Amino acid sequence: MDALLQPLQALLLPAFELLGSPITWIEIIAFALAVWMVICNMRVHMLAWPLAIISSLLYFVLFWSGKLYGEASLQLLFAALALWGWWQWLRGKGEDGLALRVRRLSPQGLAMAVLATLLAWPALGFFLLHQTDSQVPFWDAFPTVASLLGQWLLARKYQENWSVWVLVNIVSVALFAYKGYWLTVLLYAVFIPMSVAGWRAWARRLAPASPSPA
Repeated sequence: MDALLQPLQALLLPAFELLGSPITWIEIIAFALAVWMVICNMRVHMLAWPLAIISSLLYFVLFWSGKLYGEASLQLLFAALALWGWWQWLRGKGEDGLALRVRRLSPQGLAMAVLATLLAWPALGFFLLHQTDSQVPFWDAFPTVASLLGQWLLARKYQENWSVWVLVNIVSVALFAYKGYWLTVLLYAVFIPMSVAGWRAWARRLAPASPSPA
């Protein structure tokens, strides 16, 4: 993998230091694209998905170089899910056969989502503990698993994606602070109020109908 990333080494050079840690060019670019992406998501704008793909691939390089293998692998999944999400927003249908619209999960769908996350989190944590040299396997695993849920909910236009992102962003702030990715810490700290704003923006778009089944 290191050989494949060799052409990008220039982007891993420090642009400046923040709180004693180097901030690389790749982190700066990924930061800017990720903020733009969330703004587009709040507005339900299609440009969010290509921005998600590019920023995810850049963060993959950053996190892999920092031995955050769960977060790095998550970025590749994000890129793949962004392609799927892009298609969903273009051509996806709801259970009523109509184009996807902003909606809410049913209580059953919400319960299933929480249960799946609680089961997958320790499973991934144990894998990272025994199969990698991750320094924080379970803290790495939680935002990885929860982010997959958030990405699926986002692609299917469920409003609950924003509450998932609030939790993911809070945990990620602590995780990236531990690793010294201070610009990314700032990014995820900014994401917290943006996710709250996203919830409110999508609430205004909700159709006056009962919750959709998951």
